[in-house]
Amino acid sequence: MISATRLTAAEAAVTVLSNRTEVTDWAARYFGQWWNASAVETSSVCAGPVVVASVDPSAYEGLSLLVHDGRHTDEVEYARHRMLVARDGEDIIATSPDEGIAYRSTPSTGRVELWGLGVLELALAASRLAREAVRGQLLRDGWAILHASAVVRPEDGATLLAFGGKGAGKTTTALLLASAGWQLLANDRVLVRPTGERDVEVVPWPSAAALGLGLVDALGWGAAVRGHLQEGRSFHPTQHDTVTEALLAGDFTPLWEEDRRRERKLQVWPDQFPKLFGVALATGGRAAGLLFPLVEAEGSPYVSDVTHVHGLSQDDFMSGATEDRYPDVFELAQGMDSGGRRSARDEVSARLAALPHLRARLTHDALANTVVLLAAVDAI
Repeated sequence: MISATRLTAAEAAVTVLSNRTEVTDWAARYFGQWWNASAVETSSVCAGPVVVASVDPSAYEGLSLLVHDGRHTDEVEYARHRMLVARDGEDIIATSPDEGIAYRSTPSTGRVELWGLGVLELALAASRLAREAVRGQLLRDGWAILHASAVVRPEDGATLLAFGGKGAGKTTTALLLASAGWQLLANDRVLVRPTGERDVEVVPWPSAAALGLGLVDALGWGAAVRGHLQEGRSFHPTQHDTVTEALLAGDFTPLWEEDRRRERKLQVWPDQFPKLFGVALATGGRAAGLLFPLVEAEGSPYVSDVTHVHGLSQDDFMSGATEDRYPDVFELAQGMDSGGRRSARDEVSARLAALPHLRARLTHDALANTVVLLAAVDAI
């Protein structure tokens, strides 16, 4: 039996179809809190971008053999897995042996087909490509992607964007404010578009949220997380087993990969924020202010105005140069840079430069940080 889930964000849409309901249910859960996700009749899916994902070992073997039939192939890393990519006429074909998935993409129609061995791997890949299909449409419609966290004031839709490099405190800022009455719109990146004469429209970029164990403890969420696991429930399957073991033991000491280049973190589904932590999610907003946090262990938290505004740099936007996990091997963006048109980025940057800019020093005292942040952003 074939099932279908349709996703829409702004003017973009894609439908995920599968012979396993787990795949379409996964897409509904993953995107439903931030993008409009709804079950649809398969008979109504006749045109538009489509991701068809089937558990089908024989089809997987057949397409994998086609990729390896002597034609030219490129080896890339996609979603941290080795992938071999080739051409079959106008189609792009690929195989990912680690995931047990074979792909066929037809860029002219926006149709992507996946055949896999395992339902979990297929569900992850199908949702990943559905999101990429939506991104491609939005980029062509004049949207851009900012590397920022975002929270929305529910009374008026005013959106605060937090910027900074890895470890600066973007996620901390967003979650502190979201825990105190604002709504969480993004923890790492966000879609933006100039609208009207001066506004910048903001919509979410759905993803699992990666939260350091120290941050989970500082936010006071440790008991909820541990209790969730003790009940036999789980978090996003990309979470490393050592994180789950530490949380069950009540140990919130930061964990690192062997090369210490990347911290291992709690991986939270979007729908777990309201269920476990009482954090409401926003589906859109209007940019109203920018905040540049920095976490320091010593001293007291404070927020000050930025007196000399330089504007955003291109590094503050996601682009083909900064997006290394999901290169556009299936040409879903149809030649667009993965961060959006340069003209769109420049216009967004100019409009954001006219908004209030705040600099924040945050410490390891979550309550003190929250009090200072709420007082500072109240006037935005």
